[in-house]
Amino acid sequence: MKKIGLLPRIVLAILLGIGIGSIAPEGFVKIFVTFNHIFGNFLGFAIPLIIIAFIAPGIGEIGKGAGKFLGLTTGLAYLSTILAGLLAFVAAKSLYPIILNTSQGAAMLENPEEVLLKPFFEIEIPAIMGVMTALILAFTLGLGMAAIKGNALSNVMVEFRSIIELVISKVIIPLLPLHILGIFANMTYGGQVQTIMSVFAKVFIMIIVLHTLMLVLQYTGSGLLSRKNPFKMLKTMLPAYFTAIGTQSSASTIPVTLQQTKKNGVREKVADFSVPLLATIHLSGSTITLVSCAMAVMLLNGIDSTFSMMMPFILMLGVTMIAAPGVPGGAIMAAAGLLQTMLGFDTTMVSLMMALYLAQDSFGTACNVTGDGAIANLVDTLTSKKSEGLKEVNQAS
Repeated sequence: MKKIGLLPRIVLAILLGIGIGSIAPEGFVKIFVTFNHIFGNFLGFAIPLIIIAFIAPGIGEIGKGAGKFLGLTTGLAYLSTILAGLLAFVAAKSLYPIILNTSQGAAMLENPEEVLLKPFFEIEIPAIMGVMTALILAFTLGLGMAAIKGNALSNVMVEFRSIIELVISKVIIPLLPLHILGIFANMTYGGQVQTIMSVFAKVFIMIIVLHTLMLVLQYTGSGLLSRKNPFKMLKTMLPAYFTAIGTQSSASTIPVTLQQTKKNGVREKVADFSVPLLATIHLSGSTITLVSCAMAVMLLNGIDSTFSMMMPFILMLGVTMIAAPGVPGGAIMAAAGLLQTMLGFDTTMVSLMMALYLAQDSFGTACNVTGDGAIANLVDTLTSKKSEGLKEVNQAS
């Protein structure tokens, strides 16, 4: 029997949660609320470990990369990710006051503790360190591993990352639908679900439009510099886009992305280096989704998402999501710590964020990998022009 994908499970969990919250007695709903409390505490415990496991070896591996393409590819990927975040911020800031019922949402969720049920009992699972401490430690280890020649610590961190990836893929991701079911059951019981679902639908549509716009911008810029037809290049990358929708993983889509990138005329050595690297560091689609969803959740809770608050968050996202695992939901797991420390999200807000993000994770991943083709083409164009310039200088001398 074919395994049901994550997206159908999340949709089913939301529907079941609404149904249970509508008809079930308080005691039954509190069973799920108690599970959510325990699972939420476990997530809080795991977030610092996830940050260290993803960022430290990711920076270490990138820093040890050789070749003239490394700095250029990394710089272009980071710039694209930041521009994607700014695009999402401008769109959300401009459109949310129009398309979302801000006064109703803020009124309904201003004091959620007054309407949401409490668990039967509480179990505290304290994290071994704070999120910011984990970030600093991850950067220190990653930069240190890139600077030294030894591989002992690198091997330990890679194995540690494998363990955390297993925790995510075998524990957190399978239990997330049940967690989301409990969230929606509780919100439905408290009379909040109508506002939440209205926001979900409108935000989802806006995100897909922004993904499309970002891809058009990426390929227009790349096509103009390389003197290629941007829409023809984008059409060539469609197999990678649809493969990513199915796999929900940039890493799993690398073979298709690589094949289609070469069909766009990118030199083989450039494609072979840049595409696997971009699969872990270029997350423009995921950034659009995270910023858009975060601002929607903040709006629902009556929090003003100012530029001074969101810009540092966007800048950190571009780094924190480096080497997010090739499993569904890797980006939101890596970004959860930033949501708490930089935007002040509590457990309920992080859970809502996960539900919003995971419902369209496949489309964000598809935007990521399709954009990789544009960045690879830019790297190819810029390095080939540099090589031609050097040849002309040598010939003249």
